[in-house]
Amino acid sequence: MFFMMLMLTLFLLIALFILMLNIFISIKLLKNREKMSPFECGFDPVSKSRMPFSIQFFLISLIFLIFDIEITLLMPLVFLIQVFNKMYIFISFMFLLILIFGLLIEYLEKSIDWKT
Repeated sequence: MFFMMLMLTLFLLIALFILMLNIFISIKLLKNREKMSPFECGFDPVSKSRMPFSIQFFLISLIFLIFDIEITLLMPLVFLIQVFNKMYIFISFMFLLILIFGLLIEYLEKSIDWKT
């Protein structure tokens, strides 16, 4: 019983020591302004850190992801043409037709046009 109490006291002292060490290490000095300020290539920060960005960046990245996935789905169609099953070719042409229709909609909405 004495050994258990000694071990418990030892563990509590070690935990308290680690906690105090953590508090001691994490104290931030108020004098050191340069280390506390955000880094912007050596210049003082002149603007807010959360700047709103144009929705066009989001649209272009979304369109890129869609067409990137399209390419990965179109790659096996080259091997399916060698099999020459009419059902496979019909499904692949329907897939291409849907993608071309989606591209046409994006063109008509001017989502692809960067200047507007």
